[in-house]
Amino acid sequence: MIFSKFERMVAGRYLRAKRKEGFISVITGFAFTGIALGVATLIIVMSVMNGFRHELLGRILGINGHIGIMAPTSYPFNNYEEAIKEISEIEHITLAVPLIENQLLITAGKSAEGAMVRGIDRDDMLKKEALAKAVEKVDMDYFEGDKVIVGIRLARKMGVVEGDKITLLSPNGKVTAFGTVPRMKSYQVIGLFDSGMYEYDANFVFMPLETAQVYFGLSKAVTNIDITLDDDKYLSLVREALEQSLGGGAYIYDWKQSNAAFFNAIEVERNVMFIILTLIILVAAFNIITGLIMLVKDKGRDVAVLRTMGATKGMIMRIFFIDGAFIGVVGTALGLVLGLLFCDNIEEIRQGLQTLLGRDLFSAEIYFLSKLPAKVDMGEVISVVSISLLLSFAATLYPSWRAAKFDPVEALRYE
Repeated sequence: MIFSKFERMVAGRYLRAKRKEGFISVITGFAFTGIALGVATLIIVMSVMNGFRHELLGRILGINGHIGIMAPTSYPFNNYEEAIKEISEIEHITLAVPLIENQLLITAGKSAEGAMVRGIDRDDMLKKEALAKAVEKVDMDYFEGDKVIVGIRLARKMGVVEGDKITLLSPNGKVTAFGTVPRMKSYQVIGLFDSGMYEYDANFVFMPLETAQVYFGLSKAVTNIDITLDDDKYLSLVREALEQSLGGGAYIYDWKQSNAAFFNAIEVERNVMFIILTLIILVAAFNIITGLIMLVKDKGRDVAVLRTMGATKGMIMRIFFIDGAFIGVVGTALGLVLGLLFCDNIEEIRQGLQTLLGRDLFSAEIYFLSKLPAKVDMGEVISVVSISLLLSFAATLYPSWRAAKFDPVEALRYE
């Protein structure tokens, strides 16, 4: 749509309200602010939800991989080395790691906590990017023998520091004439790992694979095989190939199964928040309608004069359309800038608010992550901007049409 210089000039004068038109200006200001805040809030919330999902998925896949293979309880993988060679030949599998996992009781001094103990080879541990980053402050050359690495939050709960010893207790111990004796052994903590995800940092203990085999009495066997893919989109394809290769001798599961309820909840919450926050922009669009209708009513005499001077209905309609569109475009642009700036500095803003209020605004115990993430999806940003502009432009149509339908004779008669 092409606007003439005359139409732009008149529209600009109408936007600069005089003193007697102050109430109209206030309504216009509310509409402008509402659109800006609606767009900014929608961008921020969608980015935080995306960031939360991305970071959480990255931590989960970084620690556990895309697919897991679990041996039957009574029959661990004795030939796991051959199985891993066979599995590694399947297309799209980048890493297959043998593991031993078991839930144990850990004691240190007077503290006792339940934890997941995972036996893993040092080289395999460093091949997983998330794990390698989590233990970057640990000297992995000492990760052998009776040595373990403890999650940083688990260590804090138990009052354990590097160099201390912890005791592992397993109820599946030796069977004697007097019953089953729990298996118990002490290990030295050579370092703490920090994955940035509370669930792992508060519950995991890593020990060398050979040490775990000795402790659990598995000789040269493992209980799990962890598989990482080059791309998550091949998950179904690779899982099907594994099921055909392994038959029914093992339980195969993937990250979607293990975390289905959690990620479905995130997706539902994300969609609901999008709908709710879009209503903010819709309310602001109604403010545009209200402001323009009042402006049309107030400028009735001016419209009548313009019509008698030769202005067409189309020109009158375009003048008021420019006013409404200006509010929508500038409000959307301001909201876009505010939203992107907020997302880019969201962690610093959170830290500042925490310091100011003196309370934790993003508890790792509740939200699983230690930092507030934000991942801007430009596709979603474009959608938000498009919706805002569409609602803003649509809001100008009725008031503009009403102004164009103004009868100049009637307007001048009652003035």
